[in-house]
Order: sequence, then structure tokens, then C-alpha cells
Amino acid sequence: MKTIKIVAFTVFLGTLISCNNQKADVKSLETEVDSASYALGLNLANYIKTNFTQANKELFLQGFRNGSDSLNLLIEDKDVNKVLSAFFQKEQKRKLAEQFKDVKDEGIAFLEKNKTAKGVKTTASGLQYKVINEGKGKNAVASDKVKIHYHGTLIDGTVFDSSVDKKTPIEMGASQFVKGFSEGLYLMNEGAKYKFFIPQELGYGENPRRGGPIKPFAALVFEVELIEIK
Repeated sequence: MKTIKIVAFTVFLGTLISCNNQKADVKSLETEVDSASYALGLNLANYIKTNFTQANKELFLQGFRNGSDSLNLLIEDKDVNKVLSAFFQKEQKRKLAEQFKDVKDEGIAFLEKNKTAKGVKTTASGLQYKVINEGKGKNAVASDKVKIHYHGTLIDGTVFDSSVDKKTPIEMGASQFVKGFSEGLYLMNEGAKYKFFIPQELGYGENPRRGGPIKPFAALVFEVELIEIK
């Protein structure tokens, strides 16, 4: 399906639907073109059954017919991709939220309990942090480049990344981290060490690195040392 555009299906199948609406089903495939044509129809039908179970069949067929002659369009050609993209992005988010609801709920419960822990403070955005050591240098701001050590874990303590374990601090723009991490950095002075407890909406949300240890909607914990502001 990736190499076949929906527009091509619209023109081709729309013509068939409008011209052959009353013909009886063919019982056998005589040529290679027959087989490819039938396979194409099956492929599209299977794709729709798998990816768009809510499809309105009447409007789907009407779209094919209208697309074949470019008349009586309910959606302009220029808007087709925008409509489809918006719908399927929304569907993807809904499916992810359903699939990883437990992960999201566990993060919420963890943060709700953690906010009453000794030394933990909560910002207006929902970021939680704990001061391990205060620094004595200047505060980090968004335009700064920072040199830091960090140790990142899931809420169950599983380490997903750590410059401490690698024994190599990193240097990056203070604003180039996930939102909650950057917000935490802005609270710190040079030389400080904090622990961040980051809600999923301030972390990777629904879009962590594919195949990595962080699941969609996971809350995260980071221990961060601000070594130097450059």
C-alpha cells in the first residue's frame, strides 16, 4: 500500500464502480491483468478493514465514483491529504492511549504519591524536583549550552540512559531536552545536583524512540548534575 497512491485507486476503481455497477461477479481469472486487478481490490479492502474499521461504505463508494469524474466533490482534491492525515493521526493517538493506558495511569499514581515525599517540590507545569545539592554558580537559561551528567530511569528504577554509567558528561543546548528536563535545568545553578520527576506530557509523551525502553506515556526520573554553563 505504501507504493500505491489512494488517488490512483480512486480513479481506477471509481471508473469500475460507475461503469460495472450492475454486472454479476466474475467467477474466474483468465489473465495476469485479471489476477492483478482482483488482487488490487482485495489489497485495498483488507487495508481498509484493518486500518479503518469505522469506514462508511456508502460514502467510501461515493468518493470513488466522484473521484472518477471529478464532479460533485464533497471534499476538494487539494484538501484530501489534509483530511486523511488529520483523521489517521487522531486515530493513532487514540489507539496508543488505549494500548498504553496502564503505563499512563501508573505514572500518574507514582507522581501523585511522590509529590508528598520529603523534599519534593512541584512546579506549575507539574514537574516535580528534589534538590540534592545546591550550586553556587549562575542559573541556566534557554540560550545556554550546558555540560551535565544525568542518570535516567523509569519509575520502577529501570535505567534507560545514563551519562554517569558511561562516565562521559554531555554538552547540549539547555532548551534541546524534553520540556520537563529543560524546565528543571532552568531551576539549577552551576554545580547543582537535582532529581527530576517528569510527567509524560513533559517528557516523550506518545512519541518515545521507537524500539527503545521508554513506552508511550511513561513518566520519567532523572538525576542531573549541572557541571558547567558555557
